[in-house]
Amino acid sequence: MGKISMDKEFLDNNPRAGIEKWFKLKKVNRDTEIQGEIHINITLVEVNNQYTVKCQVIEARDLAAKDKTGTSDPFAKLIFNGITKTTQIIRRTRFPRWYESFEFEITEPLKDSVISLSIWDWDRLGNNDFMGQLEIHPVDLVPNKTYDEWIRLKTRQVQEQDQTEGPDLGSLRLKVRCSEERILPSQYYQPLIDLLVESVSQAQAEGSTPLNMLEEVMTLDKMEVATTLVKIFLGQGMVLPFLDVLIMQEVGRAKDANTLFRGNTLATKSVDQFMKVIGMPYLHETLAPVIDKIFDERKLVELDPDKLDQLRRKLSVKTMSANQMLEHSTATLTSYLVSIINCILMSVDRCPPVMRLAFKQLRKRVEDRFPDHEHEDIKYLCISGFLFLRFFAPAILSPKLFSLREQHADKYVSRTLTLLAKTIQSIGNLGAQLGKEQYMEPLFPVIMDSAIRIKDFLDRLIDIDEEEAQHDLDYLKVPAGELQQRSVFHHSMTIKEGYVRKRRGEDIAVVTPFTFKKRYFWLSNENLSYAKEPEIEVRSTIQIPRTCAVERVDTNAFQRPYMMQVIYKDSEGNPKTLYMQAKDVNDMHQWLSAIRKTCVSNVNMMDTFHPGAYRGSRWTCCLQTAKSARGCSKTHSACTLGDWRDPLDPDAETQTIYSQLLLGRDMLRTKYLESSDLGNAAADAISQTVNGDDIVPEDDSSSGLKKSQSFHDSRMAAAATLLDVISDLERAHQAFERREKEKEKESFADS
Repeated sequence: MGKISMDKEFLDNNPRAGIEKWFKLKKVNRDTEIQGEIHINITLVEVNNQYTVKCQVIEARDLAAKDKTGTSDPFAKLIFNGITKTTQIIRRTRFPRWYESFEFEITEPLKDSVISLSIWDWDRLGNNDFMGQLEIHPVDLVPNKTYDEWIRLKTRQVQEQDQTEGPDLGSLRLKVRCSEERILPSQYYQPLIDLLVESVSQAQAEGSTPLNMLEEVMTLDKMEVATTLVKIFLGQGMVLPFLDVLIMQEVGRAKDANTLFRGNTLATKSVDQFMKVIGMPYLHETLAPVIDKIFDERKLVELDPDKLDQLRRKLSVKTMSANQMLEHSTATLTSYLVSIINCILMSVDRCPPVMRLAFKQLRKRVEDRFPDHEHEDIKYLCISGFLFLRFFAPAILSPKLFSLREQHADKYVSRTLTLLAKTIQSIGNLGAQLGKEQYMEPLFPVIMDSAIRIKDFLDRLIDIDEEEAQHDLDYLKVPAGELQQRSVFHHSMTIKEGYVRKRRGEDIAVVTPFTFKKRYFWLSNENLSYAKEPEIEVRSTIQIPRTCAVERVDTNAFQRPYMMQVIYKDSEGNPKTLYMQAKDVNDMHQWLSAIRKTCVSNVNMMDTFHPGAYRGSRWTCCLQTAKSARGCSKTHSACTLGDWRDPLDPDAETQTIYSQLLLGRDMLRTKYLESSDLGNAAADAISQTVNGDDIVPEDDSSSGLKKSQSFHDSRMAAAATLLDVISDLERAHQAFERREKEKEKESFADS
């Protein structure tokens, strides 16, 4: 019906906040389906002021599939000054290898010379299909210097303009952001981590700390910043003090107990994300059986009289009167609701100790702030507001968003879930707003009875000693100097499971529908295992530490969609491949992402791979005949989907916080330092270390702290220290960038 396309350069213009707007759909045109890169070697030869361009077209990768078989027949065309030269046609591949050289003599002014290089898919009948192009400007080349580069193919500008014309195809609203961070070695982030930890250790209910300043300048969604901070403090074993500081500040600002934790502040978002990161397995154990039953039974229920009549007319229900259908709906919902409440009430021992301890300290802060008898229920509402209103109820309303189901509910099941979620919200509010929707009255007795029982449940939930939670904190803590990234779950816990079709890489010369066996897969941080059925305990296993790559497979390799491969080494060190076929594109990406995250710390990950299969004495992707030939495509081990199962990665998470602070540096300097003469002097001193690429401060790395101590105002002292740490990190990034550029220059010189 239409398409929207955007490239990385477009997204880079909005790096932090991203883009959220309506995009007009464009016509789907095969000529604009451009992807892939081309590898060329270029030299501008100068002899007696005469110029010749030598261009070697080496290979291309990840080209678009133009044929029905999922491949193409690509060839390259070079045009200069009316002269056209072409490479040979490489049949049935998206990864052609040409290694052909061409020369062009420059007979016109160098600045006006342009060599056009384009890739085409050869067709026996009809016109050849355009696959991408690039332009070579000899004036940009240094004479007698060889450039060896991979260059991304681009579309033709004329065709892009044509896409804006024609009939209105409608619009699609998208929210998209591309996040790409350079992660430095761990030691560079330690000062910022120390500063954040110190701001938690010494924080008071009022006053400015680096943590407060981050909240003032952040441009990312609060939920994302909260998730990042929760993981940083989990890695430091200080997530409870971190949450306690935020809660203490939130409670201290509250003037009305009835509005406590109702806003979308950093405190509420952080507790939300803490529950997801730590409590999601608990949520699944508690709610999954009832949610599955609701989806399987798919009963029609309705309590709203207006919607009840509409439903009866639409379904032509003649065997039931309106009252009978109302009674049926009440009985069904009551049954589901009782099951949900009973599962929750019996879940105290399954709730993670760290989560229980967080609720215990939350309740203490609220009781200290509102000790009066008239606020007796607040000590329960502060916990149930998070646990029921922000955790259980949203999961019941949208099970897919909490990974309780793989698909969204249909409209009938969705209505059941909506009514149940409303009821759980009322129970979480301890029945305080029962009269808000009168049609819910048939469930009022269950709500009131459950609200009374919930108080006892919350009392038992926070009845825990700190020692019981210490084991969880010790496991999650990343020791100083340890580079291995940690999962937030126990290493043996199942992260993802489900049916997938599989085929081992051996003996795949002949492929039939029967060569792909349906198996049930389990994924943990230790193993990827599978068996014929979920009940079978004897399983085939691939050890995660032996995994080398997790990648997609071209459709033409087996003439099957949604294919992926896991490349690993067996116990003897021999490379092996397991091919897997998911049920749809979403399932494939979820498996790819989940397995890649378990391999995040592997030291033997591959840089390249073959997206095809080795069949008929050659690779189906690049047509190389050696089975051990180097892969023709780059691996994508860093490309994952973000969710609550993400492993702890202290360096990446601290880099995200640094990026936020870097964007808000000017705001911090203006607000906290430039408000006084003394502050101006500090700001000028810090500016000298920021604006110069190679300026090194005269004093040592602790100079920022010494300058900060000279301020009498703690707010200015904290800001000066924070800005100094930001400057140090910025200089470290600049140093690494210069080092990379020097390496590139050395490689060009060597070639």
